[in-house]
Amino acid sequence: MINLQPYTNPRYFIILFIALLPLIIGLYNGKRYKNYEAFISFLFLFLMFSGSEWIQGVQIIGYVIFQFLITFLYQKYLKKGKNSTKVFVCAVIASILPLALVKIAPLVPTDVSSLIGFVGISYLTFKTVQVIMELRDKTIKSVDPVTYARFLLFFPTISSGPIDRYRRFQKDYDTAPTRDQYLDYLEKGTFYIFQGFLYKFIIGYVFGTLWLPQLAKTALFIGKANGGLRLSWALVGYMYCYSMYLFFDFAGYSLFAVGTSYFMGINTPVNFNKPFISKNIKDFWNRWHMTLSFWFRDFIFMRFTFFAMKKRLIRNRIRLSQIAYLLNFLIMGFWHGITWYYIVYGIFHAVAIIINDIWLRFKKKHSDHIPHNKFTEAFAIFLTINIVCFGFLIFSGFLDTLWFK
Repeated sequence: MINLQPYTNPRYFIILFIALLPLIIGLYNGKRYKNYEAFISFLFLFLMFSGSEWIQGVQIIGYVIFQFLITFLYQKYLKKGKNSTKVFVCAVIASILPLALVKIAPLVPTDVSSLIGFVGISYLTFKTVQVIMELRDKTIKSVDPVTYARFLLFFPTISSGPIDRYRRFQKDYDTAPTRDQYLDYLEKGTFYIFQGFLYKFIIGYVFGTLWLPQLAKTALFIGKANGGLRLSWALVGYMYCYSMYLFFDFAGYSLFAVGTSYFMGINTPVNFNKPFISKNIKDFWNRWHMTLSFWFRDFIFMRFTFFAMKKRLIRNRIRLSQIAYLLNFLIMGFWHGITWYYIVYGIFHAVAIIINDIWLRFKKKHSDHIPHNKFTEAFAIFLTINIVCFGFLIFSGFLDTLWFK
């Protein structure tokens, strides 16, 4: 049995294009073959979780059934005219529970992740939590079971995003684009896929396969020879090289997912927007892994802020935003994994954004005395790049290997 992991080799793209061809012809003629779309999604998910990965296929089926029960029981509860905060919190906790168990699995003797730790559990959980929260807010009036299943199991994005929103996805799924719109989708989709090849298989290969191991080996040799604490050119090189590899590999993967979505007539949002021209750390998070950062902004940062304001927990708005940033990035750090470097990475970015906000307020207050020109902008970009890359060095876990192993 073939095990077909997404976007890993040319064979995948050949099979993908052949499978999508009837759908492309239909969309070109203004018809969306929903049954064929469902078949293709099932086929690619089946091939993704076949062979030695079959247990993950069973896990994802059980997971989707579990989330369906939570979502539609909560929707039924809301349709009775009830809206208890306790019930809402219980629904959110229940939806998050499988992901939480996977994240804490390394800390317990039993390997929980072997029971429910399938590829893509994080992104599916983000989608289900979003739907539950928006049902409560009434921004989603009702969830259709078939559309919800397609939304959760949309195969181009299931393993690593981007994280779409139910209402946006439903709008695309319920209609077929006009011919002119679809031709634009095909043009963009083709561009994104070829750009993804350049990013992931060429530039990402150079940074991640050719250069990164050599820099890591050299940095480890120098570090071990000097007690692990010496800053070396190899460690600095590793920091920059890892940052570039992380971007080009992940951005390339995301471009494949977005490009494939466009071929299927679904306008999946892009994930990256030139993050290394950011002028400050907040600007960076508006450009880097955007669907994730916007999800955290909308469903953690803003929710906590509104809750704290409503309950008058923190009266000072500046202190409130600072605490919200700390909570937001701490949760993001824990989501990546319960290890010191992920948690420190989250705290690092929270502190960076808090300092940035302090600076922006100071700059606004003293705008007449602080120069603003192309040189200061260039310096801001340079400073932001280095702050971001140092954060990625922490995130990489390489310092853990250098200092503690």
